[in-house]
Amino acid sequence: MFIERRKSPRRSINRVAQFHSESCPTPRPILLTDLSARGARLFTEIEMPPIFTLSVSGDGVNERRDCRVVWQLGGEIGVEFINARRI
Repeated sequence: MFIERRKSPRRSINRVAQFHSESCPTPRPILLTDLSARGARLFTEIEMPPIFTLSVSGDGVNERRDCRVVWQLGGEIGVEFINARRI
């Protein structure tokens, strides 16, 4: 039986977002598969740094969020938002 451990519900979004970090200052695409107020699930084939900035835009939303990787399974990555700010 699966026990939900998330503190806030996630919603499916399936949108291409951008990420960048100190080691990768040029924005690179990443697939955002679900999103909550506290974190997200991403999919990529690129080696991700432990901390990076995720930029999400579309549907009237433009946000940048600093992220910390909390789990990784193959190309799927779970992140926790360190902070959130509108751009």
